[in-house]
Amino acid sequence: MVDQEKIRQGVRLLLQGIGEDTKREGLTETPDRIARMYGEICGGMEMDVSKILSKTFAAENAEMVLEKDIVFYSMCEHHMLPFFGKVHIAYIPDGKVVGLSKLARCVEVYAKRLQLQERMTEQIAEAVMKYLAPRGVMVLTEAEHMCMTMRGVKKPGSKTVTYAVKGVFAEEKALQENFFRMLRLD
Repeated sequence: MVDQEKIRQGVRLLLQGIGEDTKREGLTETPDRIARMYGEICGGMEMDVSKILSKTFAAENAEMVLEKDIVFYSMCEHHMLPFFGKVHIAYIPDGKVVGLSKLARCVEVYAKRLQLQERMTEQIAEAVMKYLAPRGVMVLTEAEHMCMTMRGVKKPGSKTVTYAVKGVFAEEKALQENFFRMLRLD
């Protein structure tokens, strides 16, 4: 659970640390706003992915299901700056499918916490494998990291791409190639 009072105290200290006057008109409510914001953007810590992915439907289809362009916003755990982009999830059903909105909600569980893109991609793939028990899953994440675009090397527009493969996707390269081909469809 997010401790909003600790966040408010921390924000006051941060403002003082950079030389700001915490009693200045524009800053008096900033600690409260930031505490509420962190409750929202780090809310994935309190979400249970098993509940989200538990509602499945019987399906005879054994062909690839792809949900692409799932937009997400997350926070880099190294600099506490945003990174954002899209996640693409494909799986091969083994007798059951999940509602497509549930895949997007799964992404939210892992995106709404201090995170590494590489870990988030793996966590999504592992959750789909564990709770849907498909024949295989492939997850690709592409994101822009503000810790790299607005500070440090300052290269706006650069993207980081990570992916995870499980089950038959790891065994059959043709499935991976089909996944990439389907991503290019518009």
